[in-house]
Amino acid sequence: MPSKTAHRMFLVLTLLIVWQIASPQMGAEQAADTSATLFDTGTPSSAPLSGEALSARPGWTRLPEEKAGHQFAGDAVLSNGRLAAVLRRGSPGAELYSQGTGSFSLRAVLAPNAGGPQHPGGARLTAVSVAENTPGTVAVDATFQIADGETLGVRYQLDLGQVFLKTEARQGTKALRVAAPCRFVVLPDFFADDIVVDATETPVARAELPSENFFLQMLPGGEAVVMSVSGSRGQDAVIGLSGKDAQRVVDYGEIPYGKEGKIWVAVIDGHRREALVGRVWHQRDVGPGDAGKVLPLDWKVPYPAQWRVDWRRDDKLTDSWEMLTQNPNGEYIKHGWFGQPESFGTPDWMKPARERWTTVLGRFQYPCWVDNEGQGYFQPLARVVRFQGPVLIYPINRIKATPLGVFTVVDLVRATLGVGPCEYILDVEGQQKESRGIATCAARDKLTAIYKQGLQKQKRAEVEKALVDVLAFVQHIRGRIDDYVTFGRATREYLAEQKKAHPELAEPLTEMDTLARQIDQCVARRKEGIGTPAEAVELVEGFRTGLVDYEGDDALQKCQEFGKAITTIGGNQDELVGECRMAVKVLRQRAGLAMALNLEAAEIAKEIRRRTQEILRNPASYEAPRH
Repeated sequence: MPSKTAHRMFLVLTLLIVWQIASPQMGAEQAADTSATLFDTGTPSSAPLSGEALSARPGWTRLPEEKAGHQFAGDAVLSNGRLAAVLRRGSPGAELYSQGTGSFSLRAVLAPNAGGPQHPGGARLTAVSVAENTPGTVAVDATFQIADGETLGVRYQLDLGQVFLKTEARQGTKALRVAAPCRFVVLPDFFADDIVVDATETPVARAELPSENFFLQMLPGGEAVVMSVSGSRGQDAVIGLSGKDAQRVVDYGEIPYGKEGKIWVAVIDGHRREALVGRVWHQRDVGPGDAGKVLPLDWKVPYPAQWRVDWRRDDKLTDSWEMLTQNPNGEYIKHGWFGQPESFGTPDWMKPARERWTTVLGRFQYPCWVDNEGQGYFQPLARVVRFQGPVLIYPINRIKATPLGVFTVVDLVRATLGVGPCEYILDVEGQQKESRGIATCAARDKLTAIYKQGLQKQKRAEVEKALVDVLAFVQHIRGRIDDYVTFGRATREYLAEQKKAHPELAEPLTEMDTLARQIDQCVARRKEGIGTPAEAVELVEGFRTGLVDYEGDDALQKCQEFGKAITTIGGNQDELVGECRMAVKVLRQRAGLAMALNLEAAEIAKEIRRRTQEILRNPASYEAPRH
């Protein structure tokens, strides 16, 4: 087998080749700067380093490869040309910089925590030792001391060309505190809608968030996003807040290391070598008066990607959409999660007018898009769902045109956790939509065309297949509805039990129970329209026995009567399954927000979110899972 050194050299050469392909304008000297390097500044600094100092490195010493036992005279600096991490004696943690469209900028401070509400300034760096120093990887072990004298440790590792810093828990460290003051924190949700925490609307000093594997801190001005990725799931993250009114901010996010003991912190921003311009995320407020209006944004995409839009609804919840991309011919593409343009139901968003139809929302103009010059636009919905408040845009996933040298949220999950764990966490299998048979309107149109021409005998096989397919479709959607009903009732039983055990949580539990009850209420409203499963079977069998070979003068009329009856069932079922999904998505988001405002509700909220993810898996196309 090849030696460890040979393997590292192969990795270094491979990454350098990829980097050169991604950035052909780079010269040999610039390419060398992307290797992982470790520096000693020679003189300790009492304040964070400037971007100019990180670029010029005045009087710094670059440590020779594989040198062990180095005693740092000044600050320890890990750099790879895209990121830099600075460890200053007496500082609370590693200071993480990224090089965006200009010089290096300080993005976050990554400090160890022993678990519990430790003061942000409680840890102080006392020692740094070299753990690894090769062109592909540099790593240091940092020792911190907290107020009670306890010692905490963290290993910080930076690899060639990457935009994330890997951290590993050492002695006594239970969590990583990522201090990156911002107004908004986003927890991406790949099944439903994101959780967006707005500091100006969160009155508590410390809030608990769902135990997701990653969350985003949206740095002021749209310059960068700090993304934390955890290999463990099950322990909740915590945020700390301060300030008043419009000046209120989320000071830090605190992420437990869990069993895996690893957390990666990445920075998504523009990078000078890609010659990117613009903001990597954007925020704009919309109001009731904006409904239906086309709003050009003060923002252009810095690079092609799948851009997610988190709308604030008038009920304070978030509605997550993906922006359409306009082609030069005026048509629009909606990019799916798996690299290809997404198309389900009627792909009518391809039209220049961005017309779209889904269950629940009906027909509308798609509300967010990027034109063929990269200009962003909003057109807030004018009915059913109302948008009001701050709207956020950020790059959720890669498309074919995304440059190699930039990263999106999904890219970073893959790069840090690996493709296999990434697919498990994103539940790629559960994201797949299921479709059986043909829709009732399609079956109606097919049968009507045959009977209008009097070809029912000649095309008997096609008629029989249409009947089999339409019944399969109806039964599939009905099965999904029954699953939602079962979920709703089981969830309400669980909440009733929890209300008895925790009377102090009556308010948030009652709110979640009200949301779960909406499923039964939706079913009750459409009970007559959907009929019973037996009635659908009887309707199809009646056509099969009485009309398949029937050539009477009223054959077309009877076929049309069947078409009207089956589409009434199908249409009501389609709307109902969409309404059920929307109710579950709202419940899922409310459960996550309940944790932020009431720590005591955390365990119950986590169970509700687990249940909602299970029922939202493998949706039918007509649930409109992605608008």
